[in-house]
Amino acid sequence: MEANPQFSTSKEGKRKSGFYFSMEMSKASIVFLYFGFVFIHCDAKSIREKPQAFESFNVSYIQNLGSCSYSVVFTTSCSSTTYTRDQISIAFGDAYGNQIYAPRLDDPTSRAFERCSSDTFEIKGPCAYQICYVYLYRTGPDGWKPETVKIYGYNSRAVTFYYDTFIPGDTWYGFNYCNSASSSHRWIGQTSFLFVVLWFVLYALI
Repeated sequence: MEANPQFSTSKEGKRKSGFYFSMEMSKASIVFLYFGFVFIHCDAKSIREKPQAFESFNVSYIQNLGSCSYSVVFTTSCSSTTYTRDQISIAFGDAYGNQIYAPRLDDPTSRAFERCSSDTFEIKGPCAYQICYVYLYRTGPDGWKPETVKIYGYNSRAVTFYYDTFIPGDTWYGFNYCNSASSSHRWIGQTSFLFVVLWFVLYALI
């Protein structure tokens, strides 16, 4: 008759230990899911598209729609040519038709675009919103390999375009993220919401 309470206590202890084990497994699963999600999110953001040639790109020569100043920082790759005498042009803008165009940036006397160098240019043009595209144009025999192009604007947060390749001659070459800007903003909002939800679930279980 006295064995039953002992058996019952042992059985209850097993249930408790099983419950705690299940809780620990749930915590571990949530932690694993959270950090896995963070890794996937960071990895997705680190993906960089390659620049593309855009032969049908049209340059706007009308620059009288306002006057704003932009700082454009070029970082030339250490695997570029020692120097270049090529003519370098740039065009960039927003998703609303505002385009900034500089027909010639190169100046051999200033030692611009030399290997492993960084050159900053102040360019004036129409007042644009968020810069979402940039194209470079090169003409000449030397060649040039920019690593990055970073653009600062008054109404735009700084944006960096990653080239790290030689610019082909006599064609506009670069990036256009304007069409994907709205979808990117939605994706960032959704992932931020999921971060918050996962954080609260993790906090409740710990």
